Amino acid sequence: MTQSGSQTRSSPTPRQILAALFPYLKTAAAYARQIQARIATRPDKDGKDNFFAAALSDADLSVQTMLEVALLGTFPTIRFYGEEYEQSYNTKYFRAIDLGEQDDYLVTLDPIDGTQFYLDGHSNYQIILSVLNRDEFEAVISLFPALHTYCYAVRGEGAWQGSLDDELENCRPLDVEAAAPNAKIFLGWGMEALRTQLNDRYQVIDIANAYSKEVQVPNSGGLLRGELAGAVSRGAQFIDGAALAFIAQEAGCIVTTHAGDPPPPLHSCSDYWRPGLIMATSASIHQDLLAAVQGLRVNSPA
Repeated sequence: MTQSGSQTRSSPTPRQILAALFPYLKTAAAYARQIQARIATRPDKDGKDNFFAAALSDADLSVQTMLEVALLGTFPTIRFYGEEYEQSYNTKYFRAIDLGEQDDYLVTLDPIDGTQFYLDGHSNYQIILSVLNRDEFEAVISLFPALHTYCYAVRGEGAWQGSLDDELENCRPLDVEAAAPNAKIFLGWGMEALRTQLNDRYQVIDIANAYSKEVQVPNSGGLLRGELAGAVSRGAQFIDGAALAFIAQEAGCIVTTHAGDPPPPLHSCSDYWRPGLIMATSASIHQDLLAAVQGLRVNSPA
């Protein structure tokens, strides 16, 4: 979906976009936190291959609507793609929902990343807003409403963290340190076969088998909160997994594809997805994860 018109040289910078939307994001975080205990589950999304991807709540739709209104009122010609674009009343008012030419930015939103965690009363859900260029992320901000914290990254400028009371310029650097010997590794949906190759060195959390409604387990966002030493995903959506990987990389993590290569340019990807990613807080952990992934590929049936 693309309409006429283009961004101009006077368009806002990625940092200006984050700064303008930050007050609305904080309000959205307060809303999500306030209604979590009373939230109503809406019908699951069709065509999803796991219950995490299928989960949908009133908060997803409400947060997206709020940010859409803020965007249309502040940057009326900007491109925007929200997770719930098919159900939104506002999609038709945006100039486009896809990547544009260089410096014609696309803003993306995952209104509640970790909806199933959210619906089950856990605290490790987040709101993720990103600014994408044709080739790469320019900026990403991730808010953790239940923890009253957030982190953000700007391309080439590193990653930062603070409480929701801190303005962007008052945040401190997000320093992702190398993990302890018995560090935790997160395996995304579909990567659980790696567990047997890593159990001897790491505490492995494969979400397909470890998820519990009663006991909270880390998710991929735990890499930004010091809960994980590494993570492996089967694929990375622009709106969530790829966005978090960008913050992790700006914070000092090693981020590659399953082949050990840098993530490909965004415009070369399909359907708002990057291929599966490996993220690690140190070179040695990355080598362990890469070897496990490549071993799995070699041993898989043709």
